This record gives sequence, C-alpha cells and structure tokens, in this order.
Amino acid sequence: MIIYDAENQVVGRLSTVIAKGLLKGDNIVVVNAEKAVVAGNPEYTKERYSQKYKRGDTIKGPFFPRTPDRIFRRTARGMLPWDRTKGRDAYRRLKVFIGLPEEFKNKKLEKVDGADAIKLKSRKMTLGEISLFLGAKKRW
Repeated sequence: MIIYDAENQVVGRLSTVIAKGLLKGDNIVVVNAEKAVVAGNPEYTKERYSQKYKRGDTIKGPFFPRTPDRIFRRTARGMLPWDRTKGRDAYRRLKVFIGLPEEFKNKKLEKVDGADAIKLKSRKMTLGEISLFLGAKKRW
C-alpha cells in the first residue's frame, strides 16, 4: 500500500501518478485531500467547478461531488479507463481521506516530486476552498 500526502500538491499532477500506480495494481491511499491545490486564477477555478457541479439533471445526472475527498477521487477517475473493467477495478483500489486518520499517523507518507505547489508562480486554490464554494459542510 502506498500512502500519499496531498498537502501542497497540485491535484492534476498528483492524480496522474496515482492513476498510473492504480493501473499497475497498487493499493493507494491519499490523505489531507482538502489541502491539495488547483493552480490558476481562483475566479476562473470557481466558475469551472461551479459549471461542473450544476451540469446535468438532478435526477439523471451527471453528478459532481462537493467534498474535497470526492472531488479528488473524481479527478483521478478521469485519468482512468472508466469504461473498462480494468479502470473500474483500479478505481476501487483508491482511498482518499480528509485529514490524517489515526491508522496512518505512524506510517511513511510520500510526496510526488513534480507536484509541489510551492514552486508555482501562479495563483492557486485548495480543494477545501473549492468545496466550501460549492456548498459543502465543513468537516475538516
């Protein structure tokens, strides 16, 4: 099992590494999902995620999540071959948590080198801020 810490990591770059690992057959856990970063202009980011959330029918969908852990899972799902059994099996091996659960406190947490948001010169926004904008109840 591989445990990734998503704090100050760019969501898209981290998700690509996670998707590759899932397709290889690894079980992957992501912690601190609410601290993961989406790079870019915050106004544009809010508008884009708002459109994704409001798209579709309230009964038939497509449904877009509001909480940070589910937004992260949905991003990783977009990088998997979801229409095939291989992709759905890989998606089931991914666990995403808000915060750091007790069972992972003493474990070694990994970071992806190329996904550091500290090196970004552009503006950024965390998944926690995006989910609060979409109307999620704060539980982190």
